[in-house]
Amino acid sequence: MIGSLLVYILLIILFQNIIPAYNWILIILLGIPFLLILNFFRNPIRTIPQPDDHMVYAAADGKIVVIEEVFEPEYFNDSRKMVSIFMNPLNVHCNRYPVSGKVVYTKYHPGKYLVAWHPKSSTENERNTVVIETAFGTQILMRQIAGALARRIVSYAQLNDSTKQGEDFGFIKFGSRVDLYFPLNAEIKVELQQLVKGNLDVIAHIK
Repeated sequence: MIGSLLVYILLIILFQNIIPAYNWILIILLGIPFLLILNFFRNPIRTIPQPDDHMVYAAADGKIVVIEEVFEPEYFNDSRKMVSIFMNPLNVHCNRYPVSGKVVYTKYHPGKYLVAWHPKSSTENERNTVVIETAFGTQILMRQIAGALARRIVSYAQLNDSTKQGEDFGFIKFGSRVDLYFPLNAEIKVELQQLVKGNLDVIAHIK
C-alpha cells in the first residue's frame, strides 16, 4: 500500500505542470479507489518460520472471531473444534495451505451474502470447502466464506492435489472469512479477537 501511494504521489509531481489544475480533483478521486484495489490484491511473500505439519498456520490474515466446538455436517458429520478468521477489506485476502498433505475433498456451494460474522454465514453463504489429509492421517477442513462485500471465491485446490504448507490455495474478494476445523484433541494456540497473519501465526497444534 505504501509503495503504491509513493508511486501515485510521484506521478502527480511529474505531471503537475502538464495536467490542468481543475482535473486534479478528478484524478485524486479516481486514484483513491485504485490504490485501495491495489492494496486489496496484494500478496506478500511469507516464509513459514518453522515448517511442521503438527503446527497449523493461519490460512489467512485477519481477526479470530470464533473458537468453539461445533458439529460439522458437510464432511465429518461429527463434532470438531472450529476457529474462524475474519478478513476485513484492508487485510491480505490470499488464502494459504495451513498444512502439507493431500486434498481429499473439495466442493463449492453457491449461496447468500450475509455479513461474514453472521452465525449462519458458514452454512448459508457462498462458500468453498477443502479438506487436507496430512502425512500422518489427520484431516483439516478449511472453508472459504464470502461476506456481504465478497462476490467471488477463488480456489486452486483440486481433488488429489499434493499441498505444501504455506503455498497459496485461493482468494476471496472484498471482505470474507475462513473457517478451520480440527479434531477435538487439537490444541488451539490463539485467542478471540487476536490478529493473525497467514504463514506466520500458529492457529493450532495437532497430533
